[in-house]
Amino acid sequence: MIFTGGSLLCAGMGSVTDIRERRIPNLITGPAIAAGLMLHTIYGGWLGLGDAALAGLIGGGIFLIFFLSGGMGAGDVKLMTAVGCITGLVPLLLVMVSTAMAGSVFALVVSIHHGSLRTTLCNVAALLQHHGRHGLIPHPDLNLSNVRTLRLPYALAIAAGCLIALCTMMWEARP
Repeated sequence: MIFTGGSLLCAGMGSVTDIRERRIPNLITGPAIAAGLMLHTIYGGWLGLGDAALAGLIGGGIFLIFFLSGGMGAGDVKLMTAVGCITGLVPLLLVMVSTAMAGSVFALVVSIHHGSLRTTLCNVAALLQHHGRHGLIPHPDLNLSNVRTLRLPYALAIAAGCLIALCTMMWEARP
């Protein structure tokens, strides 16, 4: 639980800069990756290091797919790598699923707030169709380089996913 709390702290810091500046600085993600690897090594030896490294690779690797397809920024990939390295392998699935759920809810809220729920749902269908046909090639219009598309500071979803995972773990650990 302590490591998941640390990942929440990291994602929270990333959220602040993502909301303010629309970027997540390497000054947050780099030291967080190093700290996660170091702490897991101290508390778990080589096995702990391997666990943290694999969690970072899985978390960052999954987000890398979205980056390559034009739907996510590199800072989000690095932040999820850091969160994985800090959290470790066992709670990673819970963090990732919670992040996906939070991101979905946030995306719905943003699209409803902007009065574009129908357009957003049509865009999701168009993206699924495009990527089904063309793989990871970014959609010509529906990608981060198009300034007219709605954007979500996804670090906020990552932080919410960490919080949900931490609360779930605390709930399950209660006597």
